[in-house]
Amino acid sequence: MPTNPMSALDKERDQDLFESVTEEEIIYLWRSIKGRGLSEDEAWQAVVTGIALDMAFAKTKTCKQIEH
Repeated sequence: MPTNPMSALDKERDQDLFESVTEEEIIYLWRSIKGRGLSEDEAWQAVVTGIALDMAFAKTKTCKQIEH
């Protein structure tokens, strides 16, 4: 069965987005959140949750495009 080239490009673009995030950017975000009054652990959970949500919705968007 042939693969849809557009869905392959969407998957690649989604993966590139997360692969291009650097450790420095994540630490900067963590420090920024921590600076607003959260503990180190709470700030880290906020960063991890944000990344997980971004990935989940990016995956959902890709799946919806493939289905339609």
